[in-house]
Amino acid sequence: MKPFEFSSGTLPLLLSIPHAGTALTPEVEAGLTDAARLLPDTDWHIPRLYEFVQSLGASVLVGNYSRFVVDVNRPADNQALYTTATTGLFPETLFDGSPTFRTGQAPDEAIRQRDLRQIWQPYHDQLAQELARLKQRFGYVLLFDAHSIASVIPRLFDGQLPDINLGTNDGASCSQAIADRLTGICQQQSQFSWVLNGRFKGGYITRAYGQPEHRQQAVQLELAQVNYMDEQPPFGWREDKQRQLQPLLQGLIEGYLEEAAR
Repeated sequence: MKPFEFSSGTLPLLLSIPHAGTALTPEVEAGLTDAARLLPDTDWHIPRLYEFVQSLGASVLVGNYSRFVVDVNRPADNQALYTTATTGLFPETLFDGSPTFRTGQAPDEAIRQRDLRQIWQPYHDQLAQELARLKQRFGYVLLFDAHSIASVIPRLFDGQLPDINLGTNDGASCSQAIADRLTGICQQQSQFSWVLNGRFKGGYITRAYGQPEHRQQAVQLELAQVNYMDEQPPFGWREDKQRQLQPLLQGLIEGYLEEAAR
């Protein structure tokens, strides 16, 4: 399978969706625990949720492989992004802390290095290439890294996660004006709770490619999945909930574009 799906757009915006993939390599599939075979830490339905960005004219990059193969939102050297609990480049545990692989069945180092070359690297090559193309055309470029996660994961955070979790690497990945515009849009509604740079400040993609001093802005949005899907297997899509969430998502994307164009 190709490492990603990509469509080129006509706006200075690239939507990155690194964790919606469900493809497994034979080596990973053979070693997964029963719990991991359900792919519980997938960003389910995110490409469908953001379909509207293509009609707006954005470029879209979607990873095809599960994060259990290799996590393209982690640095290639596997350095930790947070001091609190997290998962790595080759996740050994699920978000709930249980093992990803049966004892002794994780892929060996040679397999992992192959997947780093053949899956992780092509995703980042395409991401960097498209950002460069858009920046050359428009003079600036916007990256929106789209994620979702179960709303309650005691190992990772206390209580229930806010609905909308914006991350700007504590202000380092985008301008203050953009952060203010996005939080202002959140403040104008009361249906969904939100936070800026809370438990999720942005993963490797946001941190590595957000360079506002070079007119390259990056924002991550981590959505609580309860707002558009069933959080238990088989992780079904909820059209009724999605219809309520969609206007806010579109408002955030449009606000991002408008503010950057000022």
